[in-house]
Amino acid sequence: MQDDANIEGLGKGMTIIAWIIAIALLTYFFAGVEERQVNPNQSPSSERLENVIKVELKRNRQGHYVTNGAIDDKAVVFLLDTGATNVAIPGALESYLNLQRGQKYLVNTANGTAVAYDTKIDSISIGAITLYNVRATINPSMEGEEILLGMSALKQIEFRQKGNHLTLIQDLR
Repeated sequence: MQDDANIEGLGKGMTIIAWIIAIALLTYFFAGVEERQVNPNQSPSSERLENVIKVELKRNRQGHYVTNGAIDDKAVVFLLDTGATNVAIPGALESYLNLQRGQKYLVNTANGTAVAYDTKIDSISIGAITLYNVRATINPSMEGEEILLGMSALKQIEFRQKGNHLTLIQDLR
């Protein structure tokens, strides 16, 4: 009888472990699905044709273009924002990106007026496109970890939107 009780207890324990593993796997799977819906461009594809590099981005569920990229070879997430004058970097990323604060000034943001600091980025990469010497601002009050990729970067490339796709084009000539 005691062996039957031990086997029954072991069976219940294995069932509980199986449920915990199943829940963990489902959580991991659906977190990945959600992340791909927020950022469908986690590995943006690039195409090189002679002197032109093209990167194709997909619009997310909210209608924004979000993509993984790099600043000075450090992984970041960009939100393309043609309404932003400069690349805007949340203060939380300042030390990670090893940025130097320049002149302090006031900026107008969607949340009102904020203090920001000039900085210069050596390189920004999205797929095979690399931009150099890009003017940016460090905004200590900006929340989150998405970097607004504003016109100080986007003016160096051509971009075309059609449907839910945005094509970034860098002319290397």
